[in-house]
This record gives sequence, C-alpha cells and structure tokens, in this order.
Amino acid sequence: MKNLDFKIKKIAEIFEAKIVGDEQTTITGISDIENAVKGDITFLSNIKYRKYLDSTKASAIIVDEKVELTNNSKLTFLIVKDSYSSFALLLSEIEKLNISKKRGIENPTHINKNSKIGKDIYLGAFSYIGENVVIGDNCKIYPYTYIGDNCKIGKNTIIYPGVKIYNSSKIGDKCIIHANAVIGSDGFGFAPLQDGSYSSIPQIGNVIIKNNVSIGSNTVIDRATLNSTIINEGVKLDNLIQIGHNVEIGENTVIAAQTGISGSTSIGKNSMMGGQVGIVGHLKMGDNIKYGAQSGVTKKMKGNQTVIGYPAMPKEKYIKSYIIFKKLPSIEEKIKKIEEKLYNLQSE
Repeated sequence: MKNLDFKIKKIAEIFEAKIVGDEQTTITGISDIENAVKGDITFLSNIKYRKYLDSTKASAIIVDEKVELTNNSKLTFLIVKDSYSSFALLLSEIEKLNISKKRGIENPTHINKNSKIGKDIYLGAFSYIGENVVIGDNCKIYPYTYIGDNCKIGKNTIIYPGVKIYNSSKIGDKCIIHANAVIGSDGFGFAPLQDGSYSSIPQIGNVIIKNNVSIGSNTVIDRATLNSTIINEGVKLDNLIQIGHNVEIGENTVIAAQTGISGSTSIGKNSMMGGQVGIVGHLKMGDNIKYGAQSGVTKKMKGNQTVIGYPAMPKEKYIKSYIIFKKLPSIEEKIKKIEEKLYNLQSE
C-alpha cells in the first residue's frame, strides 16, 4: 500500500506505541519486512523473521516489547505489547480513511420514494433500494447492490459490489458485507409428496445481522421459515459459507470458508470453526467450542472443548482413535497370523 502521508508520531498514537528513533519520520507506504522500501512501515511478530531487522529498507517497524532491537540506524521502532494486533489496527484505520473519502449518490440508481437514506452515505451506480428501506448515516453501498423492501441497514456499514439483500432483512451498525454475498434467500424447505415430487415450503421469516459482523464474499445466509435467522454481534464469516434457515450464530464466533450449517441449529458464542466444517440441523451447540477443519458434527456438543473428525468427537478421543486407525493394516496382519496358528493347532 502506497500513497500515504503520516508522521510516525501520529501512527504511534493509534496504538499507544513507544517510539525509539526519529519521531518526525514520514511514512508513505506499508509493506512486509522482506520487501519494504524507504518510507514504508512494517512489523515483526514471528521471530523467524528477526534476521531481516538488519537488512530491511523500511523506515519504521512495529515490534513487540520483548524483541531485542537491532543496530540498524535507519529504522524507527514502534514498541508495543502485541505487534501483530497493532499492525492489524493500523491497517484497519488506514482502510477507514480510504473508505471515508467516498460520498454521494452515483447515477444511475433506483431509490424508492418511501425509503429513508442517512447522511454522508455513498451509493454506487446501478444500485437498487426498495420500498420502506432505512439506511443509516455514513454507510457505503457499492455498485450493483440490491436492497429489497422493508430492509434496515445500521450506521457505518459497508456493503461491497453485487451484494443481494432480500426483503425485511435487518443489518446492524459497523457491519461489512463483501462482494456477491446473499442475505435472506429462501431456506431449503421442501415437503415430499406422494408422487415422489416436492412442494416448496414458503419461507416468510427474515435475517437479522447484529452489530460489528463481517460476512465474506459469496456467503449465503437463508431467511427463516417463520421467525429469524440470527447472526449475533461480533461474528466473522469467511467466504463461501452456507448458513441455513432458522440458524443462530452466537456472539464473537468466527467461521472459516466452505462451512455449512443446516437449518435450526444454534451455534454457541466465542466458537471457532475451521474450513469445511459441516453441522447437521436442529442441534444446540455449547459456547467456546473449537471445531477442527472438515469436522462433521452430527450431535450436540458441550461447550469449552475442541472437536474434530467425522463424526466429530473430542480432540483427545479422536487422537487416540486415529492412532489405532493408522495401525489397522498391521493389526490385521497380526490377527491373520494368530488365526493361522490357531487353525494349525486345531488340525494337529
């Protein structure tokens, strides 16, 4: 990232860093420690990159307070408790500055006369705002976005290009919805008929997304059959996730790509899911569960544990089972030899 213009002292104020070096250093870009050039700020969080401290061409670097400083006189150090989270905060603040520059309503767009649009918003070209929509102040809605009737969007929310938000969806403050996500599509509800065909069950509920939620590209959240599919505050969803109808995701849960959660399942708060986790419907999961990648969850789980495998089980039990599983070919050979000896003994 280039074209910045910050004094290092100003950056240090963002995360209360101690400066060792020139407080007047000007920062014009951000880069990793290996590829940084003069004017860049970088960071060091993984000790294996310590070797680059003497050779980096960056002008400033964010480091943990436990890191031994180098003699590289060209560097200005920002010393913090956690360099990784501080660097992430810096990126976030710079992104906000870039986004905040966008203002106004581009043409062509459609805004229903009965909708209410907040102050200082950005509405990109070819966007559609349906009837009785309410959009809060300082929202950024990028081109080709569809927002259906009776939707409500909170303040300071960012909706990237191509997002489709179906009727009656409710989205909170400070949310981020990335390109081509779909919010409020029909849940997968079909009733089997006697002739073997299926009849569609109308899905007349909605989706509620609370504050500070992030939703990745091409993620789909289905509307509830009658009530609401609920994504609680602080939830972070990766790309390519399927959330079924009537699901509820607990606060501050993070879910990695290609995960699927079936209808009417409740996920506890502060949970973490690896990629490609699958969870069947109508389960109530505990809080603070870590789900290993590709776990297949078929029954409810107690909170405060790590589960893995298919069917998913506690990590300790899975490891013990897997050790035996790996040995099955050799165990089979031993059993065959024992059977052969028993057969020979019986034949004598």
